[in-house]
Formats: sequence, structure tokens, C-alpha cells
Amino acid sequence: MKLSTMVLAAVLAWSTSSIGSAQTAAGGTTVTGQDRALDSRIEKRLGDEASLKKYDIKVSVEGGVATLTGTVATDAERTRAGELAKVPGVTRVDNRIVADLDAATRGAKGTAGKLEDKSKAGAEKTKDAGSKAVDKTKDAGEKAVDKTKDGVSKSGEVITDGWITSRIKTKFMGDEALRASDIKVDTTDHVVTLSGTVVSPAAHVKAIEDAKEVEGVHRVVDRMKIVPKNP
Repeated sequence: MKLSTMVLAAVLAWSTSSIGSAQTAAGGTTVTGQDRALDSRIEKRLGDEASLKKYDIKVSVEGGVATLTGTVATDAERTRAGELAKVPGVTRVDNRIVADLDAATRGAKGTAGKLEDKSKAGAEKTKDAGSKAVDKTKDAGEKAVDKTKDGVSKSGEVITDGWITSRIKTKFMGDEALRASDIKVDTTDHVVTLSGTVVSPAAHVKAIEDAKEVEGVHRVVDRMKIVPKNP
């Protein structure tokens, strides 16, 4: 009788230890203590990187897979963030960070006050220069009206290469069929070049279709490679 009690106690202790050592994420993936340690380590590396610490980059590690989300100003910064996330113990990096030129001012952490102070200091200097430039830009603006009519989106925004790139990346992020792909977008003179990898032929076709649907896109150049995702 005493032996049975001892065995039961051992089983209960083992179960409690197993439950405490890991948590189950909403998607069914087990988040272990190692995942949490990797999460903290990656966040620290991003925070120590001078070119990235001003951005609000989110890190999530589940089952050894590190997922990065947020917005940075350039593709180089996006790539750098992905490299910093490759720490020992991480099996794969799912880099969902969006490169947007406006992120340097719109998405940076704690820069709003500094930018405001700088803008105030420069306001007086630019006031006189702005007044002198009014007459010159007035004529140029009137001449440019006809040219920009076709370059304005339905929402009234001017369609630039950066605007097109941002909209395409946003569409890709919101498309369930493309989230597992790693597609790079580059736009020059309204011609979009897609490179990187997609996980299936269907995702390949979907990426091209999504890019063509964005306003202002004249042509899509396909340089993507199909690399099936490992099961």
C-alpha cells in the first residue's frame, strides 16, 4: 500500500514539472522556457543595434521559430533585423517586417519630440526661403497638374514608387497564402520587381496578381523562386 502511494506521488510530481516547463500557444505550438529565453535575447540584440533600436520591432519565438513584425525604413534594415534574430537555438526566422521610407519618422520610438524641436528650430530659416520659392513653384506646379492627375490614388495620395512598394507589402502581409513566403519588393518608375521565395506555384501566381492590383503599377517583373516549405 505504501509502495502504491509513493508511485502515485512520483507520477504527480513528474506531471507538474512537465506542465510548468512549457506553455501551449494559441496556435497549438508549445512555447518553452528556451523560446522565452531566445525571445529576450533577440529583443536585446535588436535594442542594442544603433540602426534598429528606434523602431518598434515585435519578436515572438514559438517552437524555435522566431517571427519578426513591425516597420523599418529600408530593406537593408529589414535584412539586418533578420540576421540578428539568427541566434543559436532558433531553427528558422519568419521575417514579416515591412520596409517603408516613412517609418523613420512615423514608426520610430521616442523620436517625435526630437523631430518637433528640430522642425521648430528650422521653421524661421525656411520661412524666408519658402516665400521666395512661392513664385517659382507656382508656375511649375501649374505645369505639373496634368502630369500628376494620373499619379494620384483614389484616396487622394500621390502615387510614388515608395507608395506602391508599401501598398504591395501590406497586401502580402494580409494575404494568408503569402505569409509563409519571403518576397522582396522593389519599385522603379512604377515598374515593380518581385524577388525572393514563395512556398508554392499558387503563392507565386497570387503574389503577381496582388502586385498588379495596386494602383499605379505599370508592370510587374517576376524574379521569384518557388521553394516549398519544409513540413
